[in-house]
Amino acid sequence: MKNQVIKYTQNLLLFFLAMTASIATYAQDGGLDIDVNIGEPEWYQQPWVWIVGAAIFVLILVALLRKKK
Repeated sequence: MKNQVIKYTQNLLLFFLAMTASIATYAQDGGLDIDVNIGEPEWYQQPWVWIVGAAIFVLILVALLRKKK
């Protein structure tokens, strides 16, 4: 009989903890509609800048690592 009471109490406690977590999660949902407008990208965010920069970097590496005779 004592084991049944302990098991029932544990199940009841687990139920209340689960409901509390559910309510806490639901309470945090504010339903806000946030519009983030970052505007136009900066010059260093343009893809062509990265491509040209990578090409120049490769050319510099080739020039530096080339063996001179």
